Amino acid sequence: MWMAHSRSPYGTRRLALAFFALLLVALFLLPSQIQGLLQYLDGPVGQVVRIPLEAIASIDASIADRWEQYVALQGVREENQQLRKEIEWLRGQQSQLRESAAASERLKALLQFKEQALPTMVAAQVIGRDATNRYRAIILNKGESDGIQPDMGVITPAGVVGRVVKTTGASSVVLLVTDPNNAIAGLIQRTRDEGIVEGTQSGLAQLKYIPLLSTLRDGDRVVTSGLVGGFPRGLVIGTITHIDKQEGALFQSAELMPEVDVDRVEEVLVIQTSYGQSTKAEAGADLLGKPLP
Repeated sequence: MWMAHSRSPYGTRRLALAFFALLLVALFLLPSQIQGLLQYLDGPVGQVVRIPLEAIASIDASIADRWEQYVALQGVREENQQLRKEIEWLRGQQSQLRESAAASERLKALLQFKEQALPTMVAAQVIGRDATNRYRAIILNKGESDGIQPDMGVITPAGVVGRVVKTTGASSVVLLVTDPNNAIAGLIQRTRDEGIVEGTQSGLAQLKYIPLLSTLRDGDRVVTSGLVGGFPRGLVIGTITHIDKQEGALFQSAELMPEVDVDRVEEVLVIQTSYGQSTKAEAGADLLGKPLP
């Protein structure tokens, strides 16, 4: 009697735990269906079990919502990464289009200048620069087959670039206005005094052999004189930035800031009309006997 009575509470607890476990399993598998069933239950069991079941169902719904949000965020992240890649690609295309547009505008300006100024000019592109640093020179993609010969002037719409010193069938070497070996006949536009423009070791230019009585001043513009040197009259060479007038000297000289940034020029025009020979015959003479740099 005592043994049977003592086992009864233990068996009842096991039965209750099994029943509660079964309810929890049913709740996670069919939470909405169980909750709907409990709405029809009326009695102590329904009242006691409904509250924890509703709480668990709410937690389950919250977890489902969070999972759906996480999945949605993963999709947004992947979409953002794809959009970033497309934006980078478009930026690269935009850069190439800008460069092409800029080149087209420069070529258009060259052609317009050619039509308005001198018809006897040929457009060329810069394909190289002197790598030895012995000369300040550029290489063009046009040569003898295009009618280019030594001593022809090279310009842009902004002003003077330099002078052709050597040609092959398909290329030309141009000695820049900033090279000390170059010499171009110049004219001070305001005073009409003439001189010779040569390059300097600092990469600028200078106007030499200016008459002592000249009233030149800083800011005066120097243009080609048109008398000798392969250039017509009036093409801009540069602007006077400093005047050197030494006591006892026979001439004045002046430093010039070239009008054209010759280190950045990409397209040029070669003047094919002859305007005389250079006033400095030895200018570029060494280049004429050497291969292209």
